[in-house]
Amino acid sequence: TGRGQGKMAAGGAVDAQARFGHSVKGLLTEKVTSCGTDVIALTKQVLKGSRSAELLGQAARNMVMQEDAILHSEDSLRKMAIITTHLQYQ
Repeated sequence: TGRGQGKMAAGGAVDAQARFGHSVKGLLTEKVTSCGTDVIALTKQVLKGSRSAELLGQAARNMVMQEDAILHSEDSLRKMAIITTHLQYQ
């Protein structure tokens, strides 16, 4: 009967190894899935950040254009005030 127990013990060890291998594969699959999800989230954040930088640049260009328009309007108003003063003297 000693030989029979040895075979059963060896069989139990093989079963334990199979279960351990299966659980390790399951954990690896979970980790890979989790890492994939994290990479996707990171990619979305990077894309959102680059889009934000693009929008900020566009807003800065628009503000410069508005500033130029305001300065031009201010200059025109000053010239009109001078013309008005000259017309009043006449």
